[in-house]
Amino acid sequence: MKAHDGMYIGGEWRPASGQDTIAVVNPADEQVIGHVPAGTAEDVDAAVRAARAAFPGWAATPPAERAARIGALRDVLAARKDEIAETVTAELGSPLPLSQAVHAGVPVLVAGSYAELAASYSFEEKLGNSTVLLEPVGVVGAITPWNYPLHQIVAKVAPALAAGCTVVLKPAEDTPLTAQLFAEATQEAGLPAGVFNLVTGIGAVAGQALAEHEDVDLVSFTGSTAVGRQIGATAGAAVKRVALELGGKSANVILPGADLAKAVNVGVANVMSNSGQTCSAWTRMLVDAERYEEAVGLAATAVAKYVPGERVGPVVNAKQQARVRGYIEKGIEEGARLVAGGPEAPKDQGYYVSPTVFADVTPGMTIAQEEIFGPVLTILRYEDVDDALRIANDTVYGLAGAVWGADDEEAVAFARRMDTGQVDINGGRFNPLAPFGGYKQSGVGRELGPHGLSEYLQTKSLQF
Repeated sequence: MKAHDGMYIGGEWRPASGQDTIAVVNPADEQVIGHVPAGTAEDVDAAVRAARAAFPGWAATPPAERAARIGALRDVLAARKDEIAETVTAELGSPLPLSQAVHAGVPVLVAGSYAELAASYSFEEKLGNSTVLLEPVGVVGAITPWNYPLHQIVAKVAPALAAGCTVVLKPAEDTPLTAQLFAEATQEAGLPAGVFNLVTGIGAVAGQALAEHEDVDLVSFTGSTAVGRQIGATAGAAVKRVALELGGKSANVILPGADLAKAVNVGVANVMSNSGQTCSAWTRMLVDAERYEEAVGLAATAVAKYVPGERVGPVVNAKQQARVRGYIEKGIEEGARLVAGGPEAPKDQGYYVSPTVFADVTPGMTIAQEEIFGPVLTILRYEDVDDALRIANDTVYGLAGAVWGADDEEAVAFARRMDTGQVDINGGRFNPLAPFGGYKQSGVGRELGPHGLSEYLQTKSLQF
C-alpha cells in the first residue's frame, strides 16, 4: 500500500500539524518502504475532539446498527486480507504464510465475534427492584504494539465500538502502515465520522499525549510492563480507567504422563512463531528430571527446522535484535547450556536472530525471569509436580501458559493452581471468545469475547 501523509480524523485524511515523519523499515532487508507523519499533541487533541463530538450519536445508535457496522468492517478486512498480509510482512517481517493465517486471518474472526456480541449482548438487566444499565465509557485512547499490528487494533477497537465508545488509535511506530489500512477499512465499512480516528507517531510524544488527555475516558494499552506502569500512574492521577495487557514469561509445563514429543514440538512451534515476539509465548519449558535430556534432544531437533528467512522471520528492528542477542549472551554468561542457536546473527542482512535453545536453566537466571521477546526457548528441570508449580509461579508475570498431562483432568488440576490468566490444556486451540489477560505484573483487565466488551462499559443502576 501507499503510505498516507496525514492523520485519519473526523472521517477524513487531514494534514499533520507538523512536518516530522517516521521511516517505516522492512526488517528483512533493512530498506525504507515508506514514511508516515510523526504526530504531535496537537494532532492527538484534534482526534480526541473529533471522537468526543461523535460519541453521543454513536452511543445512542442501537446495538443492532453498531453490530451491522462492525460486521461490515469484518467483511472489508476479509476482502483485503491479501493486502493486509503483504503489508504486515513488509513492515514486521513475518513470513507471508504466517501473515496470511494469523496477522490477517485472526482479526477477521475477532471482528466477527464482536459483530455478533454487539447484537446479542445484554446492555440492561433486572436485579430485584433495580434496572442495571451498561453504558459506554466514552472516548477510548487505544495504544497498540507492533508484534500483532492488526490483531491488537481489532481486539481494542471492535469491543469499544460494540460498547458504543469512540476511539483514537495510536499504533506502534514500527508498523503504522497496517494501522492506516485499518483506518481505510473503517471508512469503507461506513463508520460515522469521528467514531474511529488514527494518529501515527512515537510513544513518547503522541502516545503520552493520548494517555494524558483530559477528555479521554479510558486508556487501553498493550506493550511493556514498564510503559504500562507509567500509563497506569498517569491514569490513576486523573481517576481514569485503564486496560493494560503487558509482559509475560509463560511456562509450558510437561507433566510426567504427557506425550513428550507432542508437547515439545508444539512448545517449540509456539515460541518460534512470530520470531518469538509474542507476549504469551511459552518461553519456559518445564520437564521432569527423568525425561529432561530426552526433551532437550527433541527441542534441538525441532528448532533446526526453523530456518531464518524461511520458517522464521527477523525481529522487528535493530534495537530488538541487539536486545535479544544480549539476552542470549547473558544466558551463556550465567551458565546455561547452549543447545541450539547462539548470539551470532544468522544472516548478513536483516534483523534476524538465530532460533536458540538453552538447557540447564535454573529459575533464578535472567533468561528464566525476564521477557526476551525473541526466538529463545529455556528448558528447566523439575523434581516433582509441586516443584514444577513453584517454578511455574516463580515470576512477576502471569499472562499465559500451557500444561500437558496424561489426560485433561490431570492437566486442569495443575492449571487451576497456576497464577496466570490463560492456560492451554494439552494443546488447546485459540478461542476468540475466551478472555485474554494477565495476573500480577502482566496487566489489568481482559481482551476478547464478552469479558473484553465489558472493559468498555460502565454501570448505572435505577431503583424503582
